[in-house]
Amino acid sequence: MGWETITKAGRPGPPPNLDDYDKAYDRFRWDDARAAMDGLPGGRGLNIAHEAVDRHAEGPLADRVALRCLDRRGRVTELTYARLRDETCRFAGVLRALGVRKGDRVFTLLGRVPELYVAALGTLKNTSVFSPLFPAFGPEPIRDRLRLGDGKVLVTSPELYKRKIAQIRDELPGLEHVLIVGGGGDAPPGTVSYQEVMDDAAPLFEIPPTDPRDMALLHFTSGTTGRPKGAVHVHEAVVAHHATAAYALDLRQGDVFWCTADPGWVTGTSYGIIAPLTHGATLLVDAAEFDVKRWYRILEEQRVSVWYTAPTALRMLMRYGAGPARARDLSALRFVASVGEPLNPEAVVWGVTAFGLPVHDNWWQTETGAIMISNYASMDIRPGSMGRPMPGVEVGLLERGPDGRARVSEDGTVTVARGPEAEGELALRPGWPSMFRAYLHDDARYAGTFAAAGTSPGTSPAGTRTATTGSSRAPTT
Repeated sequence: MGWETITKAGRPGPPPNLDDYDKAYDRFRWDDARAAMDGLPGGRGLNIAHEAVDRHAEGPLADRVALRCLDRRGRVTELTYARLRDETCRFAGVLRALGVRKGDRVFTLLGRVPELYVAALGTLKNTSVFSPLFPAFGPEPIRDRLRLGDGKVLVTSPELYKRKIAQIRDELPGLEHVLIVGGGGDAPPGTVSYQEVMDDAAPLFEIPPTDPRDMALLHFTSGTTGRPKGAVHVHEAVVAHHATAAYALDLRQGDVFWCTADPGWVTGTSYGIIAPLTHGATLLVDAAEFDVKRWYRILEEQRVSVWYTAPTALRMLMRYGAGPARARDLSALRFVASVGEPLNPEAVVWGVTAFGLPVHDNWWQTETGAIMISNYASMDIRPGSMGRPMPGVEVGLLERGPDGRARVSEDGTVTVARGPEAEGELALRPGWPSMFRAYLHDDARYAGTFAAAGTSPGTSPAGTRTATTGSSRAPTT
């Protein structure tokens, strides 16, 4: 069936951050986006944790709630920006005392608890590399990622250690330190108590000089099509996290932002930790799994203004109809977005019925590090479309060869797929700050994601092609 365009003319709310797409796209420069970051004092470089925490903690936002965590029973733990600065300084100091240095890999295997967020940002302060693990993984996927990622430190819980780490610990000789969060008792043999070492650490830590090109984040792909790959991201990625959150999620200072993605995946780190904090927003975290009544209660009681979730979650909410949403006071909700898989048109339209707001689809992946294509607050929505390229990102749709990948000729040119119903492979020209810089320990695979290209009639100088989603409709339709 055909879907009518959802228009936004006359909708209430503040002016969008991106109010004129064509003008913004034409004028956008990544150097200008970089100017929105403070940089480390004294010109010592660019560090994600400083942009997300310290610059706010040392200014007028010091007493604003940065992190609001709901445990499974609904109990609330809040950390202001000043408190988050202190706790992340303590964790950075713990790492330094353990001999963990620049570039060393620090993994987390935790539920959505405050300690995970402290560990992530404290690791970045120490110029070590943060790598989150999805807590639903079994021992084997965890072992593989710790091995591939050269894990030196693991922060986990007593339960997860017992069920998933203890049995493989002997297979991980490079794993020197395991910090145990919670449990209320003695840490298991071969581990140390997170709380004890944090209590002994001072809330003072000077972030070392950080080159924007220094490795900061290590995200593993799912491994559904083979061995998981470790995508390397650098501190400069924060520039894209900040800019794309402003444009694609319409995020701003003072928002209460809820990203339902687990930090074990790239969405839960880029937009579930870093981006909202760079904007001075309050990041809402829920430790519980999906529950329709709980989710609507959170949206209402926490006065969520920007909500970033997944198509699967939206479809589960749709099963209950729009009634439960309309029975709640969701007047604070200004923007709803979704990512993770293609968003079906029915869900986009259902958002208008349930929330009075359409759901904004967007597209990106582990290797891009940030949103590349999006529907925007200022633009009408065609249900089923993932939107238009982010300012600063050049996207093309390339004709595919017999192998299903973009066809690259012998002289290195690629052909753009034409027409509103054309299908092909998405290609991105390099140059955005959050583009992955390597597949860890796999230079050949990384090189294989790029194709140099020249120009000729009817072709496009693609320059570089990253890993893609495969068959896709043109993003600009």
